[in-house]
Amino acid sequence: MTIVLGIESSCDETGIGIVRLESDGSLTLLADEVASSVDQHARFGGVVPEVASRAHLEALVPSVTRAFTAAGLELSDVDAIAVTCGPGLAGALLVGVSAAKAYSAALNVPLYGANHLPGHVAADTLEHGPLPSPCLALLVSGGHTQLLRVDDLATKITEVGSTIDDAAGEAYDKVARILGLPYPGGPPIDKAARRGNPAAIRFPRGLTGPRDAPYDFSFSGLKTAVARWVETHEELPVDDVAASFQEAVADVLTAKAVRAATELGIGTMVVSGGVAANSRLSALARERCAAAGIELRVPRPRLCTDNGAMIAALGAHLVAAGVRPSALDLSADPGLPVSVVSI
Repeated sequence: MTIVLGIESSCDETGIGIVRLESDGSLTLLADEVASSVDQHARFGGVVPEVASRAHLEALVPSVTRAFTAAGLELSDVDAIAVTCGPGLAGALLVGVSAAKAYSAALNVPLYGANHLPGHVAADTLEHGPLPSPCLALLVSGGHTQLLRVDDLATKITEVGSTIDDAAGEAYDKVARILGLPYPGGPPIDKAARRGNPAAIRFPRGLTGPRDAPYDFSFSGLKTAVARWVETHEELPVDDVAASFQEAVADVLTAKAVRAATELGIGTMVVSGGVAANSRLSALARERCAAAGIELRVPRPRLCTDNGAMIAALGAHLVAAGVRPSALDLSADPGLPVSVVSI
């Protein structure tokens, strides 16, 4: 058995996870502690990098302490450490990387610089077990919207499609501001949409024409269409606008994901990232995957958002695959591509 400590600090959540890699290769989640600074950013309508970095500095060590208490372990029980080294906010990443390097040196255990994006996919293995090879991952978060072919979670991930402008989560935040809803925009729009009519307004579906890139996404035009609709209507049916906007997002995401899985001959799809917790996205994904004969896997909401458990899980996969640990001069890479699982 191998105990892996995971540290996540790419944006506004300080996540600490502890995972046990069993002798048969399965994973057991022992602790998952998250300290969020989202309330400090809400009045700005988005994440302020300097505020996020300071919050990580304040929260990291107490979060580690809580995680080990919850797991009933001591720091000396750790066999390996994984830390998010990119992509993300440079200052925020550096807090986590610096702490991980310090723990690694003090405990004399290997260090793995892990990619945040495959981490979201790895989170699913904590709930549903090993991934089949290949599988398709629809990664939908505040900063990323991507379709990924996963042949091996530790060594081979290929980007199939990506957003050419706003990520889906960014569109949610911006539309929430237009509608006078709080930040972050995902939960309040989802809540309002449940009371609204998703067919009330036919908002555009970006990049769905016959000549458009089949697996890429675009949500900037949708965001602008919502803004123009609101500007030209005196009465604002917030619930209907929210529902119609959400339907447009879920429609495009699921249609393109199912199309990619079908055309690539992949029978399993994982939906992960913060937006995966959206009720309409998960419902429509289940409906369309069932119709296409595709197995759908969606982690529980707690594992969809940024957390240390997903990084510990990815670290455990790296250990199991025999990937070479990172050097102690590891640094953060805010633009780390998804194909580079570890550095």
